[in-house]
Amino acid sequence: MKKQSAGFTLIELVIVIAIIGILAATALPRYVNMQSQARAAKAQAIYGSVKSAAALARANCMVDLAGLTSPSTCTATGGTTNMDGIAVEMLNQYPAPTLDGIIAAAQLDPGADGLNISIGNPVTIDIKGGSSCRIAYGAASAGPVAPAISLDISGC
Repeated sequence: MKKQSAGFTLIELVIVIAIIGILAATALPRYVNMQSQARAAKAQAIYGSVKSAAALARANCMVDLAGLTSPSTCTATGGTTNMDGIAVEMLNQYPAPTLDGIIAAAQLDPGADGLNISIGNPVTIDIKGGSSCRIAYGAASAGPVAPAISLDISGC
């Protein structure tokens, strides 16, 4: 009587492992590239959010300066403006480069949004996971001259 063997031969297992290795080697660079693209897209979205928040806060401040809100809290050089119940710190009619300024106006949350925020002039917002994936927001100067807002996605 013949015995029937069940299972795979060593050659079959080696071929399957080799095919899986080849597929993994081609998929891994694409996966890494997708992470980089996702960080760059996130940085661009936050850049747009910061620009929009600065413009909206300025418009709100101009309404305060025109005396259309009572009491007026935004002044030509400072004060605060109310954006959706949040008091946003202003400097030269634009959000100040602080947590209570542009970060509050853009409603950014470092923990939930995966960001590293450094307060100073300029405020820098770094996307976690990238070496140079950054948005910078510099203070508006007197005049008022719009704040310098820049985007660096070279190292996302």
